[in-house]
Amino acid sequence: MNYIKTMRKLIGNEPLLTVGCGVIIEKDNQILLQHRTDADVWCIPGGVLELGEKVEDAARREAEEETGLVIGNLDFFGVYSGQEGFAKYANGNQVYSIQLIFITSEVTGKLIQKSEETRAHAYFDKQNLPPNLNSHQQRFIMDWVYQEQTPIIK
Repeated sequence: MNYIKTMRKLIGNEPLLTVGCGVIIEKDNQILLQHRTDADVWCIPGGVLELGEKVEDAARREAEEETGLVIGNLDFFGVYSGQEGFAKYANGNQVYSIQLIFITSEVTGKLIQKSEETRAHAYFDKQNLPPNLNSHQQRFIMDWVYQEQTPIIK
């Protein structure tokens, strides 16, 4: 059962509350970002929590699906909510997302470059981030840049 599709059948395009789980993957003081296929933006790997799923498992699953990397130990980075989590998509669907963000430098596997959701992946240092960051993720990417310590709730 796809929870979001089921809910959309019931409420149409009205706002839906979702829980997203993402992973900041660090390597040599750089962050791994994904260039999306559905928009010309860069973001961290992540996605929506499924019914009954643990948030850490969702973060690991989404990161592996989008990057090909297997995530090791996860540390909690922060919770992000509020008006900045609102999105209205091209099809009219509206969501308010609560984002649970984790951080790790423990990964194994081979980084994939292209998939259904990904044009490319690249590591960026703090002084050289791409200008087209996903607006819904910019606040926690910038918290990583300025090294706000965990846990943070915003």
